[in-house]
Amino acid sequence: MFAAIHDTFGEPADVLDAREIERPEPGPGEALIRMVLSPIHNHDLWTIRGSYGYKPPLPGAIGGSEALGIVEALGEGVDPELLGKRVAAAGVHGAWAEYFTAPASALLPLPEAIPDTAGAQLVAMPFSALSLLETLKVGEGQWLIQTAANGAVGKIMSGLARARGIHLLNLVRRDEAANELLKTGMTNVLSTADPDWKSKARALIGEAGAVSAIDSVGGEMAASLVDLLGTDGELVVFGTATGAPLALSSSDLITKHITVKGFWGARVSQEMALDTRRRLIGELVELAARGELPLETGGSYSLSRSADAMKAALTPGRAGKIMLRP
Repeated sequence: MFAAIHDTFGEPADVLDAREIERPEPGPGEALIRMVLSPIHNHDLWTIRGSYGYKPPLPGAIGGSEALGIVEALGEGVDPELLGKRVAAAGVHGAWAEYFTAPASALLPLPEAIPDTAGAQLVAMPFSALSLLETLKVGEGQWLIQTAANGAVGKIMSGLARARGIHLLNLVRRDEAANELLKTGMTNVLSTADPDWKSKARALIGEAGAVSAIDSVGGEMAASLVDLLGTDGELVVFGTATGAPLALSSSDLITKHITVKGFWGARVSQEMALDTRRRLIGELVELAARGELPLETGGSYSLSRSADAMKAALTPGRAGKIMLRP
């Protein structure tokens, strides 16, 4: 089979290579999946660079952590009803291959109402977004702020907040990005390139301020978010597009009793109670089946063109997730 493999850590377009290797066999409790589509997530790129919380053993590491596929074979102890099912698999290693193995218990059979392009990215980012929303203090009728609203998680969060009746302020760093989101129907969108954006944000949120804020940018943006939070508000760090350290005012943190914390979806997912996980996955499947979960694609590339796919995934302004296919 063909797989997208890297033998060293580095820039994905430079170190990733599609080559032929032996097809894996499912072990006890596992299923063999024939990959149909697999998205390129930011954490996949960070993993290839060697800068993520998980570092695969080298050489011969296969990229990819989520995919939609068909169950082709079963290991010992797996329910035979799973054979031939179209499933979503997330939190796996080596999804960028014609075939990969995954724990059968983690596979999610999908209803026909969910298209392949949505099913391929249904779990990782949407589940992280929903898990994050589940942990926030913000509730129905209250205000939540998010940066990087034009990213995959930002668009997903917009749908989730709307479904839960939460008011969402969507921040982006470019006027063009703001216009693009407004054209899709997203509301309360502001570009931080506008010198007056903070005054406009206050006019939307009101004097009481927001209850929660999610930052995926870093640097000076953190201080602006704290400024827009109300008393006892919370700032949750989800990502860092700039890589810059958070700039925070001690005075604002103290006088407003602001809580600052990080959120890593991989850890939260591992530690989550099974009943909670099932409830959240069920909510995602229902929203996706109704077409209320924004899961767009920016195009697909064959495994043989994995380097081109990596470059496309790093191109600003793309419509949605870049996908790999066999």
